[in-house]
Amino acid sequence: MSGVVHFEIPADDQGRARGFYGAAFDWRLDVLPELQYTNVVTTPVDEQTQQPLEPGAINGGMFQREGDLTHPIITIDVDDIDATLDRIASLGGSVVLAKTAIPGMGYYGYFRDTEGNVLGLWTTAADAA
Repeated sequence: MSGVVHFEIPADDQGRARGFYGAAFDWRLDVLPELQYTNVVTTPVDEQTQQPLEPGAINGGMFQREGDLTHPIITIDVDDIDATLDRIASLGGSVVLAKTAIPGMGYYGYFRDTEGNVLGLWTTAADAA
């Protein structure tokens, strides 16, 4: 069974969105300017692994709204993104973004389901390049 491990919030103005979510929920928002991304920490994490300390808890991210990525996205952990995207396509879904590396962390991708929703996929891989 593949679990939900992450969420993402698209924003037209990331600064404004960080101000809103930080004030509304007291979330920690770590800006990663080199990736044009903000890590959203909603629950305590192990500072070494950055993984949530509470089983089942998830953290997320924030990015610039554009293209097909216009609504909040939930991300599902899978063992093999390429195989999962192939399976999704065989079931009537489609690839929005193929497997993409975040060096030293893992791989992600996006797909559209049969209802038109865009969701994410994630595979942890320290050797991602």
